Amino acid sequence: MKIGTKIKELRIEKELSQTELAKLVGVSQKAVDYWERNVNEPKASYIIALVKIFEITFDEFFSDIT
Repeated sequence: MKIGTKIKELRIEKELSQTELAKLVGVSQKAVDYWERNVNEPKASYIIALVKIFEITFDEFFSDIT
């Protein structure tokens, strides 16, 4: 699974819109859209924020990333 697919899956699981997730992370909605479409990957600082928002460990986040 690509990182963007994982972010989208977790976002939907948390019932968040792209805009809501973007506000929580501190980025634009377009940034979240690019991540989810695998156009760009989030910086490490954003991954830290995502892990906290999704309430998972780094191991869980990266467990099935290829």
